[in-house]
Amino acid sequence: MKILVCISKTPDTTAKIAFTDNNTKFDVNGVQWIINPYDEWYALVKAIELKEADPSAIIHLVTVAPADAEPIIRKALALGGDEAIRVNTDNPDSYFIASQIAEVARNGGYDLVLAGKETIDYNGSSIGGMVAELLDLPYISHATKFELAGTKATVTREIEGGEEINEVELPFVVSATKGMAEARIPNMRGIMAARTRPLKVQEPVDAATYTTVSGFGLPPAKAGVKLVDAENVEELVRLLHEEAKAF
Repeated sequence: MKILVCISKTPDTTAKIAFTDNNTKFDVNGVQWIINPYDEWYALVKAIELKEADPSAIIHLVTVAPADAEPIIRKALALGGDEAIRVNTDNPDSYFIASQIAEVARNGGYDLVLAGKETIDYNGSSIGGMVAELLDLPYISHATKFELAGTKATVTREIEGGEEINEVELPFVVSATKGMAEARIPNMRGIMAARTRPLKVQEPVDAATYTTVSGFGLPPAKAGVKLVDAENVEELVRLLHEEAKAF
């Protein structure tokens, strides 16, 4: 079985967020980059678990990013990837990125494409579905459990108010969320092996770009907290009526 895992680089959750060029670009100065947690903790680790159950399985990683993403992809290799592919471009458009991943998947003949449900920077949750459509494959999103028996998978996914259990034949595309697998830390053996594992760089194929960034904005600063004496019920009621905002 050949598995393709989609890997994205995202800012560390503790990174200070700022913008440049009249708020049209993210300021990368001083930013610590990490593997997108949904890609690392759930998609990649699930692929590793599948390989542990079937040692003949092959795990390839794909990222659509410039050269500064290579430390991130090397960490993913250290966790358990066999080979990595970096598509050399810096286009953030979702359709463009999905087109590059689909091209890699199409040429590689993969049985399973795994991705995180979304990235923690853009939170678009669109790549997996686009890749599946471009490959004309079934797609299951927000998967929390995954069991494979031969060529048939049983996948549990989150839905509003509950969960849904699907059965699907390989090949297909799935996006993973919390519950799919348990996060792992690279060991020294994996870190050393990652230095020599193949990391192929290829140029992007022609694909449309449908979105551009007109501007970024920070959320409004949090308002101060008002403390009301427990005995002052009338004031609490007044504040709830006049100043509290409905959500």
